[in-house]
Amino acid sequence: MPANHSDARGVFRCRIGPALEIKLLEPANAEALFPMIDHDRAYLGEWLPWVERTRSAADVRQFITDIVTPQWLDNRGPQCGIWIEGALAGTIGCHPIDWQNRTCSLGYWIASQYQGRGIVTAAVAAMLDYLFHDLDLHRVVIQCGTGNYRSCAVPQRLGFTREGIAREAEVVNGRWIDLVVWSILRSEWVARSRSRSSK
Repeated sequence: MPANHSDARGVFRCRIGPALEIKLLEPANAEALFPMIDHDRAYLGEWLPWVERTRSAADVRQFITDIVTPQWLDNRGPQCGIWIEGALAGTIGCHPIDWQNRTCSLGYWIASQYQGRGIVTAAVAAMLDYLFHDLDLHRVVIQCGTGNYRSCAVPQRLGFTREGIAREAEVVNGRWIDLVVWSILRSEWVARSRSRSSK
């Protein structure tokens, strides 16, 4: 993965392959993001609590302006779009980094037409490289609804440890859902990366 993770404006950007990159969300991306969210509202809304209150491109723009940009400027981690061949396809991002404990959690989603191609797994791996190697975080967590098998498959594939179930930890569309808690430590990710590169 390239050592430089920002463009000329200092905005986070990482090319993962010839057709795949992740880069910091900007307000102008709202017009492309909202139709994807709206198209996949039924399946996204089953697991993600923010979908229900996202009703327009203006809502997306406000989220980027009020949360994403300040979080990046405050050095608390990037929230990025996933681009495939130049088209916005989903998002991946850090919830604000806890610098005292050098930890954060990750969230992600991708439009239904791009599922099943390993894109999210590649994007999460790239983000982990950045968080562990560039920022020297100690621990990263992913939490998924217990029935969200596609989402849970990502940390599984990347060598996370399944710590357990957080019971009724999140309200989504008026119902409480249990979350599977997955974690990986910097030492584990480094060892896994070395193992992959030696093959």
